[in-house]
Amino acid sequence: MKNLKQEEPEMLQQSGSILDASLRRRSFLQYTGAGAAGIALLAAGCSKDRGFTSTDGVNLGSDDIGILNYAYALEQLEAAFYIQVAATPYTNINAAELAYFKDIQFHEIAHRELFKSALGTSAIPSLEVNFSAINFTSRDSVLATAKAFEDLGVSAYNGAGYLLKSATYLGLAGKIVSVEARHAAFIREIISPNSFSNTEVVDATNALDKSRTPLEVLAIAGAYIKTKINASNLPTS
Repeated sequence: MKNLKQEEPEMLQQSGSILDASLRRRSFLQYTGAGAAGIALLAAGCSKDRGFTSTDGVNLGSDDIGILNYAYALEQLEAAFYIQVAATPYTNINAAELAYFKDIQFHEIAHRELFKSALGTSAIPSLEVNFSAINFTSRDSVLATAKAFEDLGVSAYNGAGYLLKSATYLGLAGKIVSVEARHAAFIREIISPNSFSNTEVVDATNALDKSRTPLEVLAIAGAYIKTKINASNLPTS
């Protein structure tokens, strides 16, 4: 997908591509609720295992670093999608829905930037996305994609949380997945009232959100990511 050269919202830093837009520092800390000390704490544990680009694609790494890079990759995808939605609203969008999409845009950017800061030099590079299958002028297309991304994101965190060894990282993931679940519920209600916790996403027997393994998630997300990702070193237990 080509870079989108457009004016960005006031709260975003100017950059070469709208897909790489970042929150201004004050806004970043406001949306993440994380101060410099919290970021430093996360970064301190991330220096030993760096994600890198190889002939097999962008390697997410192993252990906790690999899982954080996995989450970072997904947050890059979601942030890019919502930045595009906010920059080019679908036809006849109403004020309430536009305001919501602008809010969720900042949430996803904040998530992306938090992982990027936490990983430091261990972070994978910016990924190239492919949104050619999405009609951003169509409300139905945008909402269907938002629903798919949010449901996928929740299931991704649910399926990877137990692989984290660090309680700090697990706590961070728990805070983020709860926000993603709020997004998912709201999008579902816009599309179809009372569908926010139907059997598509909640196990009817145990009343638990469904989960997916990293490989299952990346197989689905890969349709929207041009950059090849190597997840071969991720932990599985």
